[in-house]
Amino acid sequence: MGRSDSVGQADGPAYHEALMSIDQRSSSPDTTTAPASPAWQKFVALPLIVLAIAAGVAFICYSASSLLLLFAGILFAVLLDAFTAGLGRVLPLSRAWRFTIVIVVLAGLVVLAIAGSAVRAPGQLQMLIDVMDSQLNVLEKTLAGFGIDLFGPEGRQDLGQFFSDPGRLFGHVHVAVSGAYVVVMNTIVVVCLGMFFGAQPAAYRDGAVLLLPVAVRPRVREVMNEMGLMLRNWLLGQLVRSAVVAVALTVAFQWLGLPGAPLLALQAGIANFIPYLGPLLAAFPVILVAMPLGLPVVAWVIVIYFSIQTLEGFVIAPLIQKGSVNLAPAWTLFAIVVFGALFGAMGVALAAPLLAIARIATLRFYVEDWLEGRARR
Repeated sequence: MGRSDSVGQADGPAYHEALMSIDQRSSSPDTTTAPASPAWQKFVALPLIVLAIAAGVAFICYSASSLLLLFAGILFAVLLDAFTAGLGRVLPLSRAWRFTIVIVVLAGLVVLAIAGSAVRAPGQLQMLIDVMDSQLNVLEKTLAGFGIDLFGPEGRQDLGQFFSDPGRLFGHVHVAVSGAYVVVMNTIVVVCLGMFFGAQPAAYRDGAVLLLPVAVRPRVREVMNEMGLMLRNWLLGQLVRSAVVAVALTVAFQWLGLPGAPLLALQAGIANFIPYLGPLLAAFPVILVAMPLGLPVVAWVIVIYFSIQTLEGFVIAPLIQKGSVNLAPAWTLFAIVVFGALFGAMGVALAAPLLAIARIATLRFYVEDWLEGRARR
């Protein structure tokens, strides 16, 4: 997890003393000469390594949806840990109390948001879906007059089915979202995992490190801490960026008189979690809703929408993140498309942070420790 005051407080001194004693006993010098390995072990080692790699790849392929849920839980734990650490700057309480306060406050905000939107949001959402559905009919007929089949030989499916399974956009192999029940259950799993990981991040980190050889444990801890800090900076930065976009678009859409302006702005802000591709996808329903208001309104919507997105991407985002997540745009977009095609909507949402931690792991373990380490020998 991230570098925060949780490391060293969440688990107690007895836990860390036990870990240190295990490391010291394991790393104590052994003056006896180890017996030479039998010759047959050298021939068996390579096939076993290949078999282990193949089994690992197969496990990842067949359990990708569960692993993505696990990673989403880790992201939520990083968010909870960041809020807990930030609360420590204003409240001189133990981490356990601060973590409890964060959980209670977030739960209260979620309850208030659900209660506040339970009356108006369903009606506004249905109205937006009806408007977009009718405008898709108009667009389909218009393009058909020019000989363009917009939706292919299978025709256009109901728009509600499209929103219930957004992973279809990328033709994914493993369906990540299949109905409201699965979405709710996945959300519960992610929240529970995040609470468990966030309560004692150091315990879970050090427990995983104990499975590794003693010589590499300090290095792995260091890299895991760097990954946690990077995820924290990325997540907090995305939250701020999404909030800025949602607020700015809400004001702009209200001024233009778009129906359901808060919901349209909210979906655009949430889509900003997906770099580069998210704002483009979020623009589609906005334009559809603006079409009944006339061409001038559509033109204003397009200009204002992409002006806000451009300002956020080239001015606000660099000021917020300050280069903490150095990802090349081409590789980020490639990862989004590939993960979306393989794992659906969940893969699209988590492609950027997965690419970021993969980049850190590659730089630290492969480039620095393996390539540069061999060159220095």
